[in-house]
Amino acid sequence: MRIALFEPEIPGNVGAVLRLGACLGVAVDLIEPMGFEWDDARVRRTAMDYIDHVAVTRHAGFDAFLETVGHARLILFTTRATVSAYDFAYRSDDILLFGKESAGVPDPVRALVQEQVRIPLRPQVRSLNLATSAALALGEALRQTNALPPLA
Repeated sequence: MRIALFEPEIPGNVGAVLRLGACLGVAVDLIEPMGFEWDDARVRRTAMDYIDHVAVTRHAGFDAFLETVGHARLILFTTRATVSAYDFAYRSDDILLFGKESAGVPDPVRALVQEQVRIPLRPQVRSLNLATSAALALGEALRQTNALPPLA
């Protein structure tokens, strides 16, 4: 299982997702362009030393990322989906895809994903923070596939 971030804009979110990947043993794909410089100190500050414990792959764009997908399903997390992320059946080789914070993914990217799911929210609010969404999604996907790290 992998997490993919499409053109992320906020370094703190990327850092938090890198830390999430390190803690749960999941690789993170970053699809450029990003809204900040990769050497931005804010990424390292949020990820802390956990950044050394996660496999990170940067892709020059969505087409370059697609070349690495193989037979894995792309599961897009979006507020436009009608299927709950908790009713969806995950597989161990799924790639959990999250769009940029300000706009999600464009329609051509949306057309290429195999599945779209949504984290249920109260109707009075619009969306969760990117890193929070990734944590909820990954936790459920790993739980369903019996891939959560063991308790130490």
